[in-house]
Amino acid sequence: MHAGARPGTLDQATKDFLAARPQLFGIAYRILGSTAEAEDIVQDAWLRWQNTDRSQVHEPAAFLTTVATRLAINLAQSARVRRESYIGPWLPEPVDTAQDPQLGAERAEALEMAVLLLMEKLNPVERTAYVLRKAFDYSYGRIAEILETTEANARQLVSRGRRHLAAERKEAVSPKAHRRLLEVFLSAARTGDLSVLEDVLTADVVSYSDGNGMRGASRIPVIGRLHVSQYLVAFAPRFWPRSEIRWVEANGRPAVLVSSDDEAVALLTADISADGIDRLMWVMSPAKLAPYVASLRG
Repeated sequence: MHAGARPGTLDQATKDFLAARPQLFGIAYRILGSTAEAEDIVQDAWLRWQNTDRSQVHEPAAFLTTVATRLAINLAQSARVRRESYIGPWLPEPVDTAQDPQLGAERAEALEMAVLLLMEKLNPVERTAYVLRKAFDYSYGRIAEILETTEANARQLVSRGRRHLAAERKEAVSPKAHRRLLEVFLSAARTGDLSVLEDVLTADVVSYSDGNGMRGASRIPVIGRLHVSQYLVAFAPRFWPRSEIRWVEANGRPAVLVSSDDEAVALLTADISADGIDRLMWVMSPAKLAPYVASLRG
């Protein structure tokens, strides 16, 4: 133990840490798009907290948030390099939000799969500023402190994130409308009904399959209404007949868990606007499916 950390205060230190934990996880998950990496950040923050001279810390939650956020930014910077060797499209690791709809935040912002995917195009500092403002409602002054920058720059970082997302994404429909259209899509996909598929997909729809090189997952995004519809129709006879489906929630939206012989094979999520389905996201990588399925059992 660090010379400054007194053993007698560990109970209080644990309480302070546990109180802040949901927020630390929520920030790290949004920055990294990975539950496993977010857990690592939380663990690292705990170790640092144990070894800190806590008598000098007046606001434990603020201190812990700063530590975890900076750790997450560093990890996000190295994750960019790691993801360059990822085989095929990379999608965020899905998270079950049924128990905690806001995932440790003030608002359920920056949590949907499509938003996490689009935020990957922002650099980690821009992404963090956007997350702290939109999901956690932090003041620009506080964001500037955490990021060691000026308040004016913090405002600029947040507005850059906002502009990027507005340019790349139409306004999402309500969860009820989302589920309704996803049901229509699913029925058409399972039966290979080309005309219904063409009806529910937008002209510039993109279908992403994240399998990290596994068989059956497309290694490139499929783009455009005609290509995606034809791909789904060709895919249908091989994929659906021996599959069971279960409606679940992932990242604040209705989603479909597809299993074969009691083994999860895909989690289907979609980005849906008033125009129809803009993005289909198939998480097929066992490393990403396993933690999600385990959290459903929990």
